[in-house]
Amino acid sequence: MSPECESSGIQASLRAYGTGPGFRDLEETDLCRALADPYRRIEEIAASQETIVPRATSRISCLSLAVLAGGLVCVPVLPGFSSVAMAQHDAEEKTELELLRDFAHFVRLGAYDVAEGIAGELLDRGLTDIEFVDLVEDSRERDRFDEAVASAMRAPQLEELAAEMDRKYRGGKLARARMPDEVTRNINFLAEGGLRARTIAKDRLLSAGEYAMPQLLEAYLAQGNPRLKAEVQKVIVEMGRQAIMPMTAALPGLDPARQEAVAELLGLVDYRTSLPALTRLYQESDVEAVREACEWSIGRLEGAPNMDTANLYYSLGEAYYDERSELTSFPREKFQLLWDFDPTIGLIPTAIVTEAYHEAMAMRMAEQSLRLDPRQTEAVALWIAANYSREIDSPDGYANPAYPPERRDAEYFAVAAGTDISQRVLARAIDDGDTPLSRRAIAAIEMTAGGPSLWGPSQRRPLLEALAYPNRRVQYEAALALGAAQPVSGFEGSERVVPLLASAVRDAAARYAIVMTGSDREEYDRHRQVLEGEGYIVLPPAERGLEDLRAAIAEAPGVDLIITSLGADPTRGVIEEIRSDSKLAVTPVLAMTPADEMEYLSRLYRRDQSVMVRRTGIDGTMFVQASSDLIEAASGGVISESEAAAYADRAISTLRDLAVSQNRVLDVSDAAAPLIAVMGDQSGRVMLDIGEVLAHVDQVRAQSALINRALEISGEEQRAMLGLVADSGKRYGNSLDDRQIRRLIELARSTDYELATSAAAVMGAMQLPNEDLLPIMFGEFEGRSARARRP
Repeated sequence: MSPECESSGIQASLRAYGTGPGFRDLEETDLCRALADPYRRIEEIAASQETIVPRATSRISCLSLAVLAGGLVCVPVLPGFSSVAMAQHDAEEKTELELLRDFAHFVRLGAYDVAEGIAGELLDRGLTDIEFVDLVEDSRERDRFDEAVASAMRAPQLEELAAEMDRKYRGGKLARARMPDEVTRNINFLAEGGLRARTIAKDRLLSAGEYAMPQLLEAYLAQGNPRLKAEVQKVIVEMGRQAIMPMTAALPGLDPARQEAVAELLGLVDYRTSLPALTRLYQESDVEAVREACEWSIGRLEGAPNMDTANLYYSLGEAYYDERSELTSFPREKFQLLWDFDPTIGLIPTAIVTEAYHEAMAMRMAEQSLRLDPRQTEAVALWIAANYSREIDSPDGYANPAYPPERRDAEYFAVAAGTDISQRVLARAIDDGDTPLSRRAIAAIEMTAGGPSLWGPSQRRPLLEALAYPNRRVQYEAALALGAAQPVSGFEGSERVVPLLASAVRDAAARYAIVMTGSDREEYDRHRQVLEGEGYIVLPPAERGLEDLRAAIAEAPGVDLIITSLGADPTRGVIEEIRSDSKLAVTPVLAMTPADEMEYLSRLYRRDQSVMVRRTGIDGTMFVQASSDLIEAASGGVISESEAAAYADRAISTLRDLAVSQNRVLDVSDAAAPLIAVMGDQSGRVMLDIGEVLAHVDQVRAQSALINRALEISGEEQRAMLGLVADSGKRYGNSLDDRQIRRLIELARSTDYELATSAAAVMGAMQLPNEDLLPIMFGEFEGRSARARRP
């Protein structure tokens, strides 16, 4: 071998690039010189190789690819050929094992663009997670693989690929440990293996967790192998909370001897989750040994044997509804497990998506509570709320194993349960800041409630609280429900109903956003530009926090989105400030933060669907998608044009009904100004419906707006609007000014008989003086001033 090629680093690069296009015809010594001297022109190497590349285009492209022999080496590449193309020249012909080793090798060398192509090729091979684990372990280079993945995660161009490889490896290890055959094999090692084998088996069973419980419980209850039972007991106790629900599911279906054994074992697991099942078994069993075992475990878990079991199940259901961490076995996984027990089969696990798991368990616990005490009103409300949440949180098209499709939807049960239950569900939603649930509960209330049940005296009136809930949809829907009920007596918050209905007509489609970037005005402008492109009205910068925006927030009908672009600690402080503000408490927050602080914030807000954490610097498309996904999850998405039109329609209809009925509690005159502003931009039925409301408002500006709009339009709409002006005059007299009366008389002289008659009817309704009518009677009109007189 020539001296130029003796370096191990040169050899590595030679293997990677030596067969690439444009290099295969070079002598090895010349290529090694090129690799060792990145600044040499290719002409020097190709002096005797004129056929390889024209000299005019043969300058070396210096690519920083590898740390070789202690220094940065730039590999020469012919124009038109990339390093990745050369490195992957024969990648498709390599085995997965060779690709894995090459990936680790080039990451170690710092050749990240080469490693990127190799990693992509390896992942594209379609290995399952378990096959990927087998590959890594068969390579006998597990430590080298771990080091390579850790290093690759610190390189931006490799970060996603390395994370996917790490996920496949960890997921494969976990999936293999959970396989029934693997669980059985490890249980056998507990009894038959040596110390090392037992230790490894125990670790694998603990890794399998809840998935190993069917075989573990069977082994624990089996007779004839005391050593195995003792080892299995240690595993179950150390497994902790993941062992509880499988054992409590089995408890009622076991014979008394096994009930005693499981009851004692539950007492050794230091979680109170088993108290409802233990207390129920204690109170219902007539076998003294079973009762004693239950009493011992209940005492050890700091309970009392005579506690109200129905209430214990209800409390556990509440804990599941709250999605407490101690009740979530696999918080970062797609699936959780539901447990049932068949005495002929044993424990039966059913996988359910994590999004629907807690709701399913809350419903199960509520059902247990109601079986023991059907009068548990709060348990009914819990069941209804969890059922609604099941619908809200489940992925589209998901077939929920805990709630078959033939069962009726949540709304059916909510309506059947009555107004009191729906009000309790709404109260829960308001307390939790759960916007989608609030809307479902209000819809149920509107279908079943009326009169004092909506606003009358009670310990709590959630529908009235909803008028101030910091989400426009909830406010609009609460106002619509109250307006449709036609209240006959005043109530706290009644003054908010009509302005909210007017806002639904005028502002429903408007989108407002806040961008908080501290003193970084450039970052503010960047986000503002993207948001304005999506139709948002962006409030001014807030360098000192929300205090700078108090006036702007008060003037806006609502804030739909908040963007923060700060460090982790400032972001946390800003979110706390937002959540303490009554108008922003449930507003979705997209928190942009540096990559190295993402994990901290993501963990902090992983259970808060109104907060999404993303890396600072993502492009506009990703930013818009993240914002859209966040708002969809937190509040049902932005109000679309069609949805805004539907809100406006319902609000106008409700205001018209209130106006026609002359409701004394909800005064439609409070909506006059926004309705006047909107009417000028409308036409057809919507315009006339707004006009009908204004025709019931005893204000000069309302009548003036009606006649002005009538003078601006033509045809059938004009005649209909003139009819509304006449209605206003009949009710409240003449408030027209001279200019309007002159225009009205002009219309009354029109050759269009129907139009002239409509205008004349207005004149009569306004009781204009004879001097304004005589010119028409005499067929003359001299244009003299007509004074408006109010009788």
